[in-house]
Amino acid sequence: MNKAIFLDRDGTLIFDEDYLADPEKVVIIPDTEEALCEFRNSGYMLIIISNQSGIGRGIFSEEAMALVNKKVAELFKAKGIEFDAVLICPHAPEDNCECRKPSPKLLLDAAAKFNIDLANSAMIGDKLSDAQCGITAGCKYNIFLNNGKQSPPDSQEIYVVSNLLGASSIIFKK
Repeated sequence: MNKAIFLDRDGTLIFDEDYLADPEKVVIIPDTEEALCEFRNSGYMLIIISNQSGIGRGIFSEEAMALVNKKVAELFKAKGIEFDAVLICPHAPEDNCECRKPSPKLLLDAAAKFNIDLANSAMIGDKLSDAQCGITAGCKYNIFLNNGKQSPPDSQEIYVVSNLLGASSIIFKK
């Protein structure tokens, strides 16, 4: 079975611009590439799992989101990093869909499609809903990136770090 690092996009891989619809505003968070290389070199698949409620709210189109995702992929590919998949929930919170984090649906779908052992995988994101998603899916590591936008969770099931290098130090027990 495969193991994976599931990553939120905004606030985890790239700086969070509210309702990002302009590919020119994509900026990679420092030290992200180094951590992603560590994960990839250790045999982890890299899968983006992202809520994009701006689509459901009519703020931007699926096409605009696709252009942003394309830019993210291009910037990381230039650094030698490729993602195995990008899974998006396009719904607004009030849609009560099955795929919006903290629901584990997108992780479970990826696990089934790519034969991923969730018990040896990690979910990393900058919102409590990211960590809750990983816990519900059965991920071994559920990591909250504390960027100051949300209070860190008080849970023994959730690791709190300041960046992806901190997440890699937990996963690799540095």
